[in-house]
Amino acid sequence: MAKETENRPTPPMPPTIGRPGGAHRFRGPVVKPKNLKGTLSRLWDYFGKERKMLSFIFALILVDSAITLLSPYLIGKAVDSMGLHTGKVNFNFLEMTIVILAVAYVSDAILTFLQGWLMAGVSQRIVRNLRASLFKKLQKLPVSFFDTRAHGDLMSRLTNDVDNVSNTISQSTTQLMSGLIVIIGSLVMMIILSPILTVASLVTVPLVFLLTRTIAKRTSVLFKDQQVQLGKLNGHIEETISGIEIVKAFNHEDKVIEEFEAVNKKLRDVGLRAQIWSGFLMPMMNVINNLGFTLVAVIGGILAVKNIITVGAIASFITYSRQFVRPINDLANIFNVLQSGIAGAERVFEILDEQEEPEDLPNAIPLDHPKGHVVFDHVSFGYRADVPILKDVSFEAPVGSSTALVGPTGAGKTTIVNILTRFYDVTGGRILLDGRDIREYTRDSLRKCFGFVLQDTYLFSGTIKENIKYGKPDATDVEVETAAKMANADPFIKRLPNQYETVLSENGGNLSQGQRQLLAIARVILAKPSLLILDEATSSIDTRTEIHIQEALLTLMENRTSFIIAHRLNTIRDADTIMVIDNGQIIESGSHEALMNQHGRYYNMFFNQFKNVEGALD
Repeated sequence: MAKETENRPTPPMPPTIGRPGGAHRFRGPVVKPKNLKGTLSRLWDYFGKERKMLSFIFALILVDSAITLLSPYLIGKAVDSMGLHTGKVNFNFLEMTIVILAVAYVSDAILTFLQGWLMAGVSQRIVRNLRASLFKKLQKLPVSFFDTRAHGDLMSRLTNDVDNVSNTISQSTTQLMSGLIVIIGSLVMMIILSPILTVASLVTVPLVFLLTRTIAKRTSVLFKDQQVQLGKLNGHIEETISGIEIVKAFNHEDKVIEEFEAVNKKLRDVGLRAQIWSGFLMPMMNVINNLGFTLVAVIGGILAVKNIITVGAIASFITYSRQFVRPINDLANIFNVLQSGIAGAERVFEILDEQEEPEDLPNAIPLDHPKGHVVFDHVSFGYRADVPILKDVSFEAPVGSSTALVGPTGAGKTTIVNILTRFYDVTGGRILLDGRDIREYTRDSLRKCFGFVLQDTYLFSGTIKENIKYGKPDATDVEVETAAKMANADPFIKRLPNQYETVLSENGGNLSQGQRQLLAIARVILAKPSLLILDEATSSIDTRTEIHIQEALLTLMENRTSFIIAHRLNTIRDADTIMVIDNGQIIESGSHEALMNQHGRYYNMFFNQFKNVEGALD
């Protein structure tokens, strides 16, 4: 629906080019993940259907980890078989050990490949379900939600944030599982080989955790901010491209470039800080690890000289200590990936946690075969509780009548239509349709009985025929053409190379505004609704075409209750009732002739609009 411009519940935003809902509409605070455990728990729920496959992957990880833990032990035995103390080399054992190690390394490569391949499939299926849940949720959210959110930011959550979750799952899951197993297994083997060297190697572990914790505190904030800035950038791009004609018409190319550079610079700055801080981790970890290896080598050399431990055992221990430290390094590095993934997941779950449209009443009934008798009974409404838009509005629209709503911009005309279709619910009074409060009907059945032709026509990517059939998917080609002829759209369609199979670009960008309006009218004619809502339905059509459209609309409106929002007063002269609305109240109501005879507000509006048109006031 076209939106009333006043008193909408929108957050503060700086001046910007483009329509409401652009990049600057979303101003989220930069915070750490609010609930790490809760977010991970909710992600785990999406693993539910994949638990069998995850169990199989875990089995592969166990086998791979066993091979990983066996290899250092064999290396140590191979070193000792060279007879460093006795001077005799056990070639048979050495050859057998080398063959076993070769098989182990080949098996490790195969198992690692299988883990990555299977986990990629698991992660993509999980993310597909998450993306589907998010898109499905968007369809259930009320119009008020989209009025206060940047469309680009919502797109960013559906794409970039979900992709971050995908990367986290695919990169982190197997590493976490294998890393924990290898850490525990390596520690056990280290203790078996030399408790003294184990104590020496563990000296660096507290330093690793301290470093990880320090950096994680900074990166968690920065990765969250990075996602927010990315959403703003996407929002700015989306609104600029959508409004490119306005940008060019007002020569604002340089201005939108400056705005883009400003948002892009913020994203670059926060992304740079995030990468720098996360980049500190591995070099510092390497320094700590090398200090640990040096300490192990020195102490191990002393123990070997005293014949407390063999050289082969030292070789095995160093390998185990590397295997012990490497997963810790990986887990520390994964923590950065987790921060980004969790930040993305939280932004996704924020949408999933939004309140949906109120459910139908338990005793709600479907609206079958509506007649179209509409009564507004002392209706009040405001988009914000403290700013009323409609104030105690009462009127009646009999079955088959046409009611025109006129008045200044922001008076509440479109708001009446919004609450009639239950895009919003009234805050006071009630609206009756065929003698029942519209809240007593199921919302789906209520909206199915309305047909809309709006000032801002929206067409979907697809063929002309598919767009006309949007309101009646099972319509035949003959019905489609008949509707197009009634809307006077058939002539221009027949002139197109592929006629009804012509593919439209986004929002029908390859058609004129008037042609898009004709298709929208044809779409409603085909749907044959019981009630009509015409919001400046002929505003973008030339005078000659408007005559044909008015004839088609009069035919369509016959025996149907219609509500017409109009600023061009000559288009509503034949309406049964014309209501002049100002400041949320009906100040005049009656037929065109009756209102003209009153010499009131409507008379002045009509006179001012047509005072220079000869014969218009007759």
